[in-house]
Amino acid sequence: MSTPGQPKDPAAYAGPLSGRRAQAARNDHAILSAARTVFLQNPHAPVAAVATAAGVGISALYRRYPGKEQLLQKLCADGLRTFIAVAERHSDAQPDPFTALKEFVRGIVDADVHALTVKLAGTFTPTPELGELSARAGTLAQEIFNRAFEAGALRADADANDIPMVFEQLTAIRLRDEARTAALRHRYLDVLMDGLRSSQGAEALSAPPPSSQELGERWIAPDAIMD
Repeated sequence: MSTPGQPKDPAAYAGPLSGRRAQAARNDHAILSAARTVFLQNPHAPVAAVATAAGVGISALYRRYPGKEQLLQKLCADGLRTFIAVAERHSDAQPDPFTALKEFVRGIVDADVHALTVKLAGTFTPTPELGELSARAGTLAQEIFNRAFEAGALRADADANDIPMVFEQLTAIRLRDEARTAALRHRYLDVLMDGLRSSQGAEALSAPPPSSQELGERWIAPDAIMD
């Protein structure tokens, strides 16, 4: 079984595949799984490291992805599609708006797509397709946040741009034991979400939330930023 946010195992595809197509599907699954692991550790790693980790020849990788740019674009697109699927699943699954928001955040953290997305930001050129997927993901996340905010479930100085920061803090937790990693992420999800919950006597937050421009700037390669 593939974990959320990772490429689907070719064995789970519906319908039989020919020998050559089955091998291509297995190679693609191995490449994408290896790429996630390699680039989480080092987003600047060469594609040769991905081929080695996947157990395929470099020529097999290049037949599927002409270069690192295309491989990174594919990983990011898969991550955004997973984000959208999780958001759609939790958009109205809970009658309580705060619970809906918290379960949405939990779903994204459990899918573990945000960690890779942040690692890859600024390392490749986003495509129009990625722009459309990102816009859709942002709209869904905003709607879930707005529902909780308008219901009075969140503190008055909470902002939708706080949520990506929550994702980042939680997905930064990574131990060798995957079960322990998940447990600790859920522990601190409780802590962080309680910090956003509306409560009497809560002190004002000491700094404003990140702006959309600040979040977007991270997708611009450093050498492309002009003074």
